[in-house]
Amino acid sequence: MHSIAIIGGGITGLTAAYRLRQMNLPVTVYEASARLGGVIQSVEKDGYLAEFGPNTVLETSPKIVALIRDLGLEGRRLYSNPAAGNRYLVRGKRLVNLPGSPVAFFSTPLFSWSAKLRLLAEPFIRRSDPEIEESLADFVLRRIGREFLDYAINPFVAGVYAGDPARLSVKQAFPKLHALEQKYGSLIKGQILGARERRRRAEVSKQNAPKFSFEHGLQELIDGLGRHLEGALQMQSRVTRLQRRGSDWHVTVDGRDRAIPHCGVLLAAPAYRLAELTLEGADDLSLAPLGEIQYPPVASVVLGFRREDVAHPLDGFGMLIPAVEGFRILGTIFSSSLFPHRAPSGHVTLTSYVGGTRSPELAGRGGAELAALVTEDLRVLLGVRGQPTFFHHVYYPRAIPQYEVGYGRFKQLMSSLEHQAPGLFFAGHYRDGISLGDSMASGNDVAERIGAFLVKPGATSGGTAGDPSPPLHP
Repeated sequence: MHSIAIIGGGITGLTAAYRLRQMNLPVTVYEASARLGGVIQSVEKDGYLAEFGPNTVLETSPKIVALIRDLGLEGRRLYSNPAAGNRYLVRGKRLVNLPGSPVAFFSTPLFSWSAKLRLLAEPFIRRSDPEIEESLADFVLRRIGREFLDYAINPFVAGVYAGDPARLSVKQAFPKLHALEQKYGSLIKGQILGARERRRRAEVSKQNAPKFSFEHGLQELIDGLGRHLEGALQMQSRVTRLQRRGSDWHVTVDGRDRAIPHCGVLLAAPAYRLAELTLEGADDLSLAPLGEIQYPPVASVVLGFRREDVAHPLDGFGMLIPAVEGFRILGTIFSSSLFPHRAPSGHVTLTSYVGGTRSPELAGRGGAELAALVTEDLRVLLGVRGQPTFFHHVYYPRAIPQYEVGYGRFKQLMSSLEHQAPGLFFAGHYRDGISLGDSMASGNDVAERIGAFLVKPGATSGGTAGDPSPPLHP
């Protein structure tokens, strides 16, 4: 049997490759760059640890637990500090703890009494027509009102997608939210009754799921997968063409004369990279439309400070900032509050995000300018004094796929290709949800689909979008 070609050595492709190898199926991972992991990368310097991309994994599914166990990483796993349980939103340029109970909700200054009373009417609002695709903003305005859109949903979406709720599709970007309304007629009733169903499936909601990383950051996860895939990795191998010949797929790598035969192909690279591939032998269907998927730019800015130079106790996961508050950062993770070994003794590490659809022009600014504008916002919000003792900056020109209104046409294209071109599979953050946990689950699930296809040729199944969790507040 020819090996299964996996295009893309990010977390989805690596997870799928590992699971396929466990099934005794041969794999070849083609990665265009010189390293594995995509945006997942950790850097340690001067006693600080900075993450390039995600900071945590949410333990939402037994599949994630099983992967960590099978990789032998259980003993390396670090759960987040229980003392850092607060989640902050900003209102009136001050941090307000997000209420975690009904009693706390009715006493919080985060929302006005009129907004709180408006929420009591939510169970009595009629569900929408399932055939009508609403934006998340329209959905929230209809069900719970403007104040919740501005001070809860807008900052939450900035943390999840670095996106705009007026453009995101509630059905595509937050399918579980859409399903709650359709099934129960109410978000409140759905939250209560849906919890029973999650328990039956041994799943945990993202709001309540444990968060974990590793002593040396999420790079340990990538390194663990890489060790198990030795001999199957083709680095600096940018695939340019896929051609179906009979039951096989032939893969052409840039700069190589010979096309390599495979029994199947998994497309696990970002959508804009897949759009560049030439696809032949699939009834004239093309990957080019995937290039229309929007990926706004985002900059990650990690700053270190002396503990005495930050007035706020940093007793939480971090803070999210509504657009109406007028700050330039989208939000900040209190990295050294979450896990040990993120800052030297007597210091703290703060990871902030800039750009997205809210202010894309800011993301591409130089490191010194970004450090200055982030520090200025942190002075107002956290009482920061003095200058940073550590700085790390990463710029992503195309960071996170936006599941905007009309996104279903992209999923339909993927499903059509999978059915019309047997042996071709799609998985990853552009299809199955954008969080790290979603991508790990996507890799696991597509491996099962590929295994079933190889046992019973012609069998295919499409993926479904997960409910994403924010990089700032899972």
